[in-house]
Amino acid sequence: MSSKAEFRIEKDSMGEMKVPVDALWGAQTQRAVENFPISGIRLPRPMIAALGSIKRSAAVVNSKLGLLDAEKRDIIIRAAEEVERGDLDTHFAVDVFQTGSGTSSNMNTNEVIAHRATALSQGKIAFHPNDHVNMSQSSNDVIPTAIHVAVAVELNKKLLPALSVLEKSLEHKVKEFADIVKTGRTHLMDATPITLGQEFSGYHAQIVQGKKRVERSLVTMYELPLGGTAVGTGVNTPKGFSPAVISEIAERTGLPFIETSNHFEAQATVDAFVEMSGQLKTIACSMAKVANDVRWLGSGPRCGIGELLLPEVQPGSSIMPAKVNPVIAESVLMVVAQVIGNDAAVTVGGHSGGVFELNVMLPVVAHNLLQSIHLLSTAAVNFAERCVDGIKPNRKRIQELAEANITVVTALVPKLGYDMAAKLGKEAYQTGETLRALVLKHGLMQEAELDKALDLLSMTKPGLSA
Repeated sequence: MSSKAEFRIEKDSMGEMKVPVDALWGAQTQRAVENFPISGIRLPRPMIAALGSIKRSAAVVNSKLGLLDAEKRDIIIRAAEEVERGDLDTHFAVDVFQTGSGTSSNMNTNEVIAHRATALSQGKIAFHPNDHVNMSQSSNDVIPTAIHVAVAVELNKKLLPALSVLEKSLEHKVKEFADIVKTGRTHLMDATPITLGQEFSGYHAQIVQGKKRVERSLVTMYELPLGGTAVGTGVNTPKGFSPAVISEIAERTGLPFIETSNHFEAQATVDAFVEMSGQLKTIACSMAKVANDVRWLGSGPRCGIGELLLPEVQPGSSIMPAKVNPVIAESVLMVVAQVIGNDAAVTVGGHSGGVFELNVMLPVVAHNLLQSIHLLSTAAVNFAERCVDGIKPNRKRIQELAEANITVVTALVPKLGYDMAAKLGKEAYQTGETLRALVLKHGLMQEAELDKALDLLSMTKPGLSA
């Protein structure tokens, strides 16, 4: 754009900047837009909402402390709530790969709210981004606080409910498949019998444990560094500001936020985010285990394991008619790969970004952490609804493989000893005869005793089979 009518002139401490005439941001944001044409990825929506909440809450408390008059407070609150809701998202123009403290995004927020507030006052009040909107704050405490708030909100509103959907879906399958006996497998080789319900109970437990991991790590996510300002000492912050603003944020979000016990740790590190990212990676690995097992057990339909019948959601090939693939499970595995990569980025942000009194990889930590939460949330629900809910057992195939399983000879060890059982197993494999036929052929056990020992269902419940 070259026409002067398309720009206005904004000033900051470094001088004048041309800013698009309709933009709500100011000179500092414009400098950041021009300095960081890196990825085109902007600040995540949950972070923008958190920043709006922080600015709103700060205005309330600054007014209570006598630093901001009621008229300015009310107008800042209106503008900040528009930021919270997402009404002004198009004006958050700074790339995620920016200044490591996130100062550019904090100033983007301050400038947008200041300009919007000035417009709401119909130009009667000239709101200043630093003096009014950023009053009693610093980017160095606001940005990490916004990450804490955004992550905690997203975990509570999205990930935990999404995991509950998958948990319930798997729990239903545990009950539905309770008495279907199948071949167990270890090392990809046949093992002693298990019920399909028992197998799915392992998957169910993984998701239950994943929720517990998130809930445990949420304790540190609720501890906010707001009030530490530049280096953790709280310079330029009035007495009582931090707990009062955090109380406002807690009421606003419905979450139990409290002030950190040590502002220096909270601003100089991202340990809480590294911990939570690790929990998300663990959940991703759990989902990978379930998705992988499901697609392997559903492999076929004729030349694979074929014990599960997966929902057919779309054609699987552009060249092979009638082919259907386990695409939902595959999408989960791709999400898992991304989450593991995101965790690596967060980890690097933790061990390389923390220098003296500030971590300088905050925006990229926020981006990766929030993306992982979003991906796991959507993938968990999609996996539950488009795959797990529709899984059916291929009873004929399951019975066929279970009856052909030579490792059931394990049940004969207490009667015949390990060496004799091993000999029978090898003979059955080499000759194709059944174990039952070989035991009777060699006169090793009576028929009734043998029938009881080789009851497949009883093998899955050894404590009840005496």
